[in-house]
Amino acid sequence: MSTTSTGGVLAATCVSTLVVNANTSAVSILLPAISDDTGTSVDTLQWAVTGYSLVGAAVIITSGSLGDVFGRKRVFQLGLALFVVSCVIIALAQSGGMVIAGRVIQGAAGATILACGLSLLSVATKGDENLRAVSLWGAAAAVGAAAGPLVGGVLVDATGWQGLFWIDAGVAVLCMVLTFFTVAESSDPDAPRSVDYLGTLLIALTLMPLILGVSKSGDWGWFSVPTLTCFAITLLAGWGFVRTERRVAAPLLDLALLRNRTLVGATIAILIGAGTINALMYLLSLYFQDPSTLGFSPLEAGLATLPATVGLVVIAPLVPRLAARFGPRQAIGAGFAITTAGFVAVGFADASWQYLTFLLPLVAIAVGMGLSNGPSSSAATASVSPDQVGEASGFSNMARYVGAAVATALAATIYATVTANQVADGAADADALSSGLAAASWVMAVFSALGLLLAIVVIVRYPAGRPGVSDSAAAAAAHLHTLPTTAAAPAAAGDATSVDQPSGETS
Repeated sequence: MSTTSTGGVLAATCVSTLVVNANTSAVSILLPAISDDTGTSVDTLQWAVTGYSLVGAAVIITSGSLGDVFGRKRVFQLGLALFVVSCVIIALAQSGGMVIAGRVIQGAAGATILACGLSLLSVATKGDENLRAVSLWGAAAAVGAAAGPLVGGVLVDATGWQGLFWIDAGVAVLCMVLTFFTVAESSDPDAPRSVDYLGTLLIALTLMPLILGVSKSGDWGWFSVPTLTCFAITLLAGWGFVRTERRVAAPLLDLALLRNRTLVGATIAILIGAGTINALMYLLSLYFQDPSTLGFSPLEAGLATLPATVGLVVIAPLVPRLAARFGPRQAIGAGFAITTAGFVAVGFADASWQYLTFLLPLVAIAVGMGLSNGPSSSAATASVSPDQVGEASGFSNMARYVGAAVATALAATIYATVTANQVADGAADADALSSGLAAASWVMAVFSALGLLLAIVVIVRYPAGRPGVSDSAAAAAAHLHTLPTTAAAPAAAGDATSVDQPSGETS
């Protein structure tokens, strides 16, 4: 029987989260190369991005519950094994459909690795050691997301797009071996023995037709029978999810949490932030590489998008101090205001723009996201009692995946529809593409403005602890995963929450 080595569990969890986040952020850079090799349109390959997020949303909380019941090490290993399988499927794919199928599996694998990896760290370390371990985990997640587009661009030129997935599969196998020998099994004997599988399925059934309807609305029409049917299925599945969560012994989401004004507001802010930044990275990855516009190579496109991800990381150490000094709500509001301004600037894009014209709006959007993401994540965990922190974290993490899936699908649809309409009207390809990018950016600006409104109207004050190193790491990883911070405390005054149901996700 294995005994846990702190160094071993730290290495296995940090390396695996770095690889998962690098892989996720790199895929948009690879799409044009995958499209050329498989003959599948980039519009269809959008499902390689949205399908990943869709399944991740359905699985992120359930995987934590499975770890509590059946063993965190076992479920973590299963996540790594699924990740290896998905990488091999994608690397060997001869069609876009196989790539999408591999990415769907990868969404389940990635969510499982993140949820159970963090649980393993929490069990293996205590006190100050735990703070350091979680800080390193958050830093690894942030570094992986920042490095992904660049690594993907390098590998496309050096090995072909398949190289990223072969390398990731190899690293995941090493993490499996390391986990096997250095991590002891653990579970939660007090966790409910039942797992809300039906709730997980209903989340997927709610999101899948929604994203399909949004994605195909350009071809079908927003008010066509197929589109409206998709939206009707979404509503029915959502209603079924609410009914299920009221009846099951261990619900995926305790609906009583929805009475917490700050938690709901912070979670919507997280959804908006995750959605808009993922949509932006998807669009720019395509726009920068299109021969009609900037014509960048994958490596150049990876370098071009680097300021956005680096900006999120660089601003992170300052965010907890700014939030403590000026107030979390003010930090969130300022972040969304800056982000809105950045998207408005991109909304004026035209075919004459060179890369340097994009740079300042790109950095503004990144800095704004950095300012809003950290305090929003802190608000999600600080607005509930200590025994609800894991549940609040799971709720906000699920919202992060939902935002990424829906906003990317919406932005991709707007981009493709406006571009096609402009070309049909006789516009040059470059003009049509820039119009598509501008239209999608205006929609993202509206969403960001809604985030600003949330900060002003919905998110109330919450107790802010004295910021430390762990808070900086949590802020750096906030656009990827919600980590508890020193602000996490009993529910803030003015919240209408009194929930004693334990969480399935361990943080």
